[in-house]
Order: sequence, then structure tokens, then C-alpha cells
Amino acid sequence: MTPNRLVFLRRFGSTVVLWSVALWIILSGHELGFHFLIGTLAMLGLWEYYTMLDHKKLPNFKIIGLICGFVFMVGSFYYFSHVGPVHSYDFEVATLLFFLLVVFARQMFQHTRDISPLETMAYTLFGLFYVIWMFGFVTKIVYVLPRDDTGHVTGHLYVLFLILVTKFSDMGAYLTGSLIGKHLMVPHISPKKTWEGFFGALAFSVGGACGMVALMPRQLSYFHQKDAVILGLVLGLAAIIGDLAESIIKRSCDVKDSGHLLPGIGGALDLIDSILFTAPLLFFYLRFVLDVS
Repeated sequence: MTPNRLVFLRRFGSTVVLWSVALWIILSGHELGFHFLIGTLAMLGLWEYYTMLDHKKLPNFKIIGLICGFVFMVGSFYYFSHVGPVHSYDFEVATLLFFLLVVFARQMFQHTRDISPLETMAYTLFGLFYVIWMFGFVTKIVYVLPRDDTGHVTGHLYVLFLILVTKFSDMGAYLTGSLIGKHLMVPHISPKKTWEGFFGALAFSVGGACGMVALMPRQLSYFHQKDAVILGLVLGLAAIIGDLAESIIKRSCDVKDSGHLLPGIGGALDLIDSILFTAPLLFFYLRFVLDVS
């Protein structure tokens, strides 16, 4: 078996197993299971981010960052599920301020000079914003949609839409780039990304979005085919940027993958890197374009 085929089989197997579990949890509509899934992926992603910094010997407050991330995720779940989205935004702003205060307070006990204190705080806070805050928009999507008549959440189906469209983009880029990719896109960031893969990603994401809206018109009642085309393009582009953004971080830290949790894929951060960018855009589309609140 060729190395490329072996990598593909490992990646395919990991993807099938992981997303089978994830989709089962999402489709069940069980809030605690969903919270556990999102929280686990977020915390693993944050751990991997700080581990990459350690590999490059870049200063950071890993433990402080992980504690802050845990507080944000648990608090966000509680406020959005029990208090509601409107008042939960105040909690989010307060928590972000808490991040700044805690990291600055921690730095006061470090006897360092030059630029090291600024670097330590910047690396620590960036991880919290990049992983925890951005991935937290998945939770917001669940609760920004009104509950049904029985009190069950409906936003989990829009998270399903988000994940499938994002992964269609990733799959389109991988398949198209592997089959016909010749023109390199940004070789200084990712030597395998091609322009053929870029347009393949957009085509797959638009097709996936339109297909989901056509198959689930009642469950995705806020979306029409026009929205599907727009979101397919927007989320597809954001997924590409998200993948390249993590590539910048990995290249800066001299690592190939963020971790070794998933054979053929890498770590949790490799799995959610695109969703970090697509989730906020879908949330703001729901809020500001479709006026969901």
C-alpha cells in the first residue's frame, strides 16, 4: 500500500468515527452531551496550542490559560442555556476582561525584563481568543435560535449545517487539490495548497449548503436557497482561511500537526481549525442578516 493511500485511509477512518459520534450527539439534541463535546474539543485545542508554543520554547502561562478557558466554556454554557443569549453577552465581555486582569496579575510575579513579559502575555491571551472565544460561537449558534414548543433547542441543527458545510469545504479542497492541483496557492504557508483546491473547496461548500437546505427545509427554516449559496461561499472561504491560519501557527512553531490524537488528521486543533472561523460568521449572519435573536 502506498504512503498516500495509507494516509488517506487513516484520515478517512478517523473522520468517520469521530464525526459519527459528533453527529449522533448533535442530532440527539441532548444539551449536556453537546456541551461536553464542544468543551472537550475546545480545551484539547487550547492545550495543543500551548504545547506547540512549548515545543518552540515560546513563553506562555499554560495553566492560567487553561483555567481561564475552562471558566469561559462552563460559564458560557450555563448563561446561554439558563439565562438566555441577551444577558449572556455581558458575561462574555466580563470574562474577556477577566482574562486580561488574570494574565497581567500573573505577569507581575515574573522577574523578567526586556520584551519577554509582553510576549508571554500576548501568546497566552492569543490562545484564549483564537481557540476558546472563537469556538464559543458554536454554543451561541445553538442558543440564538428559539426553542421549539416543547422547550428543546433547535440551534443544534444549524450547528450541523455549519459542520457539514465546513467539512465539505475541507473535503473539496483535499480531493480537488489531490487530483488536479498544479498551481500553488501560498507555498510559503502551506506547500500543498493549490488554487484548484481553493475553487474545489468553494464548489463543494456551496453544493453542501444547497443540498442541506433542500433536504431539511423544515429544520433549517430560516434559510432559503439564496442564503445557502451565500453561506456556502462565505463559509467555504472562511474554512480555507481557518486552515491556513493554523498552518501559520504550526509553521511558526516548527510542528507538522497540532497533536497526535487522531490518526491521519492530527490533533483536536487540526480538526476544528476551520470551524474557528466559520462559526462566528454563521452566528453573525443569523443575527444581522436574518435578524435572529
